Amino acid sequence: MKARWWTTDAQGEGVVCGLCPRSCRLRGGQWGRCAARLCDGNELLSPHLGRFSSIAVDPVEKKPLRRWRPGSYILSLGSLGCTMYCPFCQNHGIAQPEGGGAARIPLQSVTPRQLLDKCRELGLSAVAYTYNEPALQAEYILEAAPLLREVGIATVLVSNGMYSEELPTALAGAVDAANIDVKTFNPRTYTRLGGSLDVVKRTVSALVQAGTHVECTTLVVPGISDDAEEFAAELDWLADLCAASGRDVPLHISRYRPCYRYTAPPTDVGLLQRFTDMAGEKLKHVYSGSGPFRVYRL
Repeated sequence: MKARWWTTDAQGEGVVCGLCPRSCRLRGGQWGRCAARLCDGNELLSPHLGRFSSIAVDPVEKKPLRRWRPGSYILSLGSLGCTMYCPFCQNHGIAQPEGGGAARIPLQSVTPRQLLDKCRELGLSAVAYTYNEPALQAEYILEAAPLLREVGIATVLVSNGMYSEELPTALAGAVDAANIDVKTFNPRTYTRLGGSLDVVKRTVSALVQAGTHVECTTLVVPGISDDAEEFAAELDWLADLCAASGRDVPLHISRYRPCYRYTAPPTDVGLLQRFTDMAGEKLKHVYSGSGPFRVYRL
């Protein structure tokens, strides 16, 4: 399927992707760094649209969302690729696949109508795009969300927030709730992870101002996001955003465990508690860790 956000390269030799701030310049046959966008001649394609590597039913709290439809279940869809490259990624098998976009990972095609029918069959009233970066399914989401909304089925994103300036506006009208990862509050560290703190802040603010229910998550990773002064700055930013918008933005503070290419020991429980206490002084809703939720796979 043809991608939506791209322009022709100024020299007329390939394309420039406009989905995320990375703005990959691609020539024929090249995949974007995300492993989900492919240059075909002078067009940009998104071959994985509507194709999913993972389909499961989760508690909504597992997304995590705690202030939006608590106690309910949600149909979760994951595809392939990511716009960042965190060395501690818990879903690196699909987010950073070996072989990139051409990875040999089985993908199941699901049309928007089939998605609606599956929700009805399971008695679910919400769909989450999660497990890998959902923005890579943006064109599909914009097609499916209105169809789902007509019958009362909501759309949720679990995302890193690395969006182009135009994308939050395009998605805001289709998305009912989102959880956005704030990986760290150090701009240089964000760059090393393949992201931008300013871009993520802009995305969170845009979604909140548009009326989307937004919750944020910070995974406390040793050497990445465990600096107390940086975390205090994050809390100040969130508190200011809540005050300016008149909306609460819950914060989830999660414990890291060694994964993928990152071998630092698990987050110290005492530090997690300290950060939780700090957050409780600035924000109305703070959640530490995650519960033992049951997952039902289809």
